[in-house]
Amino acid sequence: MPAKITANKNGPLRIEGEFIICDPEGKTYGLSGRTIISLCRCGNSANKPFCDGSHNRVGFQHEPATFELPPPQPKL
Repeated sequence: MPAKITANKNGPLRIEGEFIICDPEGKTYGLSGRTIISLCRCGNSANKPFCDGSHNRVGFQHEPATFELPPPQPKL
């Protein structure tokens, strides 16, 4: 089963399932066997890319609503 990613109201992206998270060089973060984590969306976490609850302190607000992305553009 693929990982499930949930955009939480006024909060982080929650990832559940089997996944890896890599830095720009392709090195993986050590998740210590976790199968549920939250990634920061507000940009204020002291532990980026992971959420540390800063969204509550800074008043981050976003009401997620699903929508369809347009088809991908062909590569030239």
